[in-house]
Amino acid sequence: MKAKRRSAIPLLDDSGTALQSRPVRRRNRDQPTLPFDPMPGRIEPCLALLRPTPPEGPEWLYEIKWDGYRLAIHIEPKGVRIITRGGHDWTDRFPRIVEAAKRLDVGTAILDGEAVVLNKEGHADFGALQRSLGGRGGKRASTEAVFAAFDLLYFDGHDLTKTELSVRRHLLTDFLDGASGAVQLSEEAHGDGVELLANACSMGLEGIVAKHRERPYRSGRTGDWIKVKCVQSESFMIVGYEQSAAARSGIGSLLLAARRGDSWVSVGSVGTGFKAKDAEYLRKTLDKLKTKKPVVPVKGKNYVFALPTLIAEIEFRGWTVEGNLRHASYKGLREIQDNAAVFDIATLGDRS
Repeated sequence: MKAKRRSAIPLLDDSGTALQSRPVRRRNRDQPTLPFDPMPGRIEPCLALLRPTPPEGPEWLYEIKWDGYRLAIHIEPKGVRIITRGGHDWTDRFPRIVEAAKRLDVGTAILDGEAVVLNKEGHADFGALQRSLGGRGGKRASTEAVFAAFDLLYFDGHDLTKTELSVRRHLLTDFLDGASGAVQLSEEAHGDGVELLANACSMGLEGIVAKHRERPYRSGRTGDWIKVKCVQSESFMIVGYEQSAAARSGIGSLLLAARRGDSWVSVGSVGTGFKAKDAEYLRKTLDKLKTKKPVVPVKGKNYVFALPTLIAEIEFRGWTVEGNLRHASYKGLREIQDNAAVFDIATLGDRS
C-alpha cells in the first residue's frame, strides 16, 4: 500500500505567516540569456607605455606589436559592432571581420585587438591597411583586414576586466582555438624578452608588447602593458610643406610639429615614404589649410604653412641635438576616429 504524499510544509516567520521568496527580476530583453554582469556599451582601452627595453621576469608575457588600428569587437544578441579606440562605430568599414565574428560560437563577448592588413611575409602593413580603407577620410570598406585578438574583456555574461590577464588569455585561447579566418588569436611569444625583441626586429616587425600576467584590465597608460619598438614611430602634426619643382606633386618635404603642453614645437621635416598618390592628396589638402602665420617659427625658403589639422604617423631613428627627428619616413595619415595622440615633446625623456 502506497503512503500518502504529504503536502509541502511552508516556512513560517515569527508571526506565523508563510515566507515567500522574492520574484525573480525580469531579464533585459537585449540579453535574454545573461543573468550576470550587464554588457558595457564601450570599454576605454588599456594602452601600452613605450620603453627602450622589455621588462624581464616570469610575471610578463610577450606578444608581437601589431601595426594597425586598435578596435574592440562587441558580439551581442542582436549582432556585431566594431568600435575604434576613439569610440567611433566602424562596423561598416570591416565587413569581413564582422562576418567572421558572427560565426564564433558565443552569445556575447568583447574582444580587444588590432585590425591589420598582412603583406606577403605575413607582417602587418599599416600603409596597406589605410589604402584598403580608401585613405584618410575615405569611406571604403576593407575586405583585406583581419583582426588579431589579444584580450577578452567580456564573455557570456561575465565582465572580465577585473580578472587577471592570465585568466583572460586562457579563456581567449580556448575561445579562438583553431580560428583562422578574419578573426584570429594574437599568439603569445615564449622566451626571453630581449631575444624576442631582437628576433622581431630581424624579421622586420614593429616590435613587441610585454603585459603583466596578474594585472586586471585597466584603461589608459598604467604601465601594466609595455611596448618596445624596433624603429621609433609616433604621430606628429603636419604644419606645412616645402615646395619643390622637381618633387612629385610639388612637395619636397612635410613640416612637422609636436605638442609642448598647449603649444606646438617644430621637430623638423620628412621627405621620404610618401608615394605620388599620397603627395598629390597632401598637396591638395594642405593648400586648403593655408595660413600666412606659421604655427611654429621655421626659417627657410619655399615654405607653405598650414593650419594644424592633418596628423601623420612618422618612423624615425632618434633625435638630433637640435630636437629634430633623425632619418624620418612618412607612414601615412592617422584618422580622427583612430584617436591618435600627437607626440608631446615633454615625454621625450622617457623615450629612446
